[in-house]
Amino acid sequence: MKAHFETIAIVGKYQSRDVADAVLLIAAFLRERGLTVWIEQGTASSIGMAGGYAVATYDEIGANSDLALVLGGDGTLLNTARRLAEHDVPLIGVNQGRLGFLTDVGREEAVDRLTEMLAGQYSEERRSMLNVEVLRNGDRVFRTLALNDVVVNKGDIGRMIEFDVSIDSEFVYTQRSDGMIVTTPTGSTAYALSANGPILHPNVGGIALVPLCPHGLTARPITLPDNCTIDIALLPPHDARVHCDGQTHFDARSGDCVRISRSPNVVRLLHPPGYSYFAMLREKLHWSAVPRLP
Repeated sequence: MKAHFETIAIVGKYQSRDVADAVLLIAAFLRERGLTVWIEQGTASSIGMAGGYAVATYDEIGANSDLALVLGGDGTLLNTARRLAEHDVPLIGVNQGRLGFLTDVGREEAVDRLTEMLAGQYSEERRSMLNVEVLRNGDRVFRTLALNDVVVNKGDIGRMIEFDVSIDSEFVYTQRSDGMIVTTPTGSTAYALSANGPILHPNVGGIALVPLCPHGLTARPITLPDNCTIDIALLPPHDARVHCDGQTHFDARSGDCVRISRSPNVVRLLHPPGYSYFAMLREKLHWSAVPRLP
């Protein structure tokens, strides 16, 4: 595969000076290769950037860059992915965080891996996203995208909520619980996994519903085709909070309907040579690790 990257944007962890050295190091590396380097506006502001690099907004990056390098953790990549989703800009994640399910280029090997990838040695993967709407009396009052998951939960009220779940306008069940996680394959290794949801391979065209502490013990996770529309209708007198990727939230009212479907937008992730999804799971989830004795 031949790479055609000329203008490359760098996005750093939100409001963190911890990535300043890495941002400037990689920016200098790219400029030495004759590439045009842009620093995302918020990143430039938070690191006190020096070096005379161009500063760009997300809209400018989406309209004019060929590639975005994301330096941070998975949360930074999730935010960047949503901001650039409509522009089809490929992303490379350089892990400056903790687990790094999505940011799979290690910080110590970043320059070596980027050298290979800029020469065209990479694999590309397309990750599905969810379109999220909240409808109130038939009118849309909130809309956003999610790459990982949508969580409808009890918010600050401290008690269970009750809601109807429908799939493609067909009633499925009424549930009393702490809430519901609606996850993409990407998000299946995040919050949904801790709630006993299934791990979905990124190539699976599915959306999983994972109940949170359901009152009925027979309520189980279920995987649906990703061409369906999921409605979660809040029953009186229950309000709820809608969280998207753990970063954006909306306070929904009794009677509101949270409507979730697959977005036409996808996230293009570029992986370094030798990337393996199963090797990543083996490392991050400690599969095959020998139990330690106390």
